[in-house]
Amino acid sequence: QVQVVESGGGLVQAGGSLRLSCAASGPTFSLYTMAWFRQAPGKEREFVARISWRGDTTYYSDSVKGRFTISKDNAKKTVYLQMNSLRPEDTAVYYCNTYPPESAAWGQGTQVTVSS
Repeated sequence: QVQVVESGGGLVQAGGSLRLSCAASGPTFSLYTMAWFRQAPGKEREFVARISWRGDTTYYSDSVKGRFTISKDNAKKTVYLQMNSLRPEDTAVYYCNTYPPESAAWGQGTQVTVSS
């Protein structure tokens, strides 16, 4: 089973960039499709992006397509989310997990706040 720790969040102005990291543990990490999700205040958690276990296939939600890039380093057991052209509506707690997500694998998340 995969366990994760997210980091890299912070406060940034609209138009800025952040890079999130997700450090994972578990002997079979490299075999998992991994994904990023986010939850804004008062809203349900939503899917952001996912990447195949080999890292050769990615998929993004329409709201972040063209601005965010997901990547995966199996040797480091780390998943990244490069976020460019950030908007205030990207403000949320960002989580990584397997895809489909495992209920026991949710971490604490990392807060991203985009000011206008």
